[in-house]
Formats: sequence, structure tokens, C-alpha cells
Amino acid sequence: MPADVAGRTKPGDRVVVEAHRVGATQRRGEIVEVLGDGEHEHYRVRWEDESETTLYPSNDTKIEHGRKR
Repeated sequence: MPADVAGRTKPGDRVVVEAHRVGATQRRGEIVEVLGDGEHEHYRVRWEDESETTLYPSNDTKIEHGRKR
């Protein structure tokens, strides 16, 4: 997880996950809950299609702080 993400992320922040395949689109959602802490922080995310999953961020994850739906 990028260092600037840990510890500052809060519910209401937006998340964008870049596509893994050519022709695929980004996945966007809103962080509903911050789980874990420090190096092991992960999130419960409500995606644009209204589904919810647990997201463990990786290098292709961008957090947009202070953005609400």
C-alpha cells in the first residue's frame, strides 16, 4: 500500500482501481469502513454497481480523500 494512503483513509473517501486487462475499465467505489490498521489497512467498499466487497489495496489502487458520492 502506498505510504500516503495508510492512516489517513476514512469512510466517505473514494477509491479507484485501475483495470488489469487491456480494454477493461476502472472500478470506482466509496469506502464504507476502514478495517485493520497501519501496514494491514484494508477497506469495505461499496462499488458503483451497489455491491460491497473487502478491498486490500495494491499498487493499482488510488484513494481520493474527502470525496463523497
